[in-house]
Amino acid sequence: MNLLENLTPENLVARGLHWENPPINWEALPGGGMRVRVPGKVDYFRDPAGVNVKEDAPYLWRMAKGDFVARAHVRPTWATTWDAGALMAWADPSHWCKLCYERTDLGTTAAVSVVTNGLSDDANGANLTAPDLWLQLCRVGNVFGMHYALDGESWKMVRVFQLPVPEAIRVGLVAQCPAGPGIEIDFLHFSLEARTVQQLRAGI
Repeated sequence: MNLLENLTPENLVARGLHWENPPINWEALPGGGMRVRVPGKVDYFRDPAGVNVKEDAPYLWRMAKGDFVARAHVRPTWATTWDAGALMAWADPSHWCKLCYERTDLGTTAAVSVVTNGLSDDANGANLTAPDLWLQLCRVGNVFGMHYALDGESWKMVRVFQLPVPEAIRVGLVAQCPAGPGIEIDFLHFSLEARTVQQLRAGI
């Protein structure tokens, strides 16, 4: 089920969705999905050096309890370095993870992952040239798998990792613009299923 289909401000909360750091504005897209207008200099990141902490990017989330499979279809309009649409699971400010379709500081667009366990790491994945990308985040106990797909079906693993989080956490969409004055990001799909994948590395 696409939780973004026919989304309105009136039915957003009825679907269990909530904004943390609301965007400038958002609007529904024809055929489903939403366009989010993102302010500048916003991100989720805890510098590995322990110097800077950012947790002010727009985050549309829903609670998830236990094992789950979350999927997002993102179409960023990249303007500056690190602009991205992302799928994020968040337990508390020190324990969260996100998978982004991001414009990197190497001049590429890539599937980029961040895992925060006290501090954040930052790992560039596969470089891609598609204008849009499917992202998937799976939980099995306290082990998580991140995957991407061009078609929403043929999943490629980004990473598998352990993160100590409680049974109930937030899962949703992040729109980030850490370096620039602001951008627009289209989220064409967001689904969240309470189920356990059988092959975490394969995402199925």
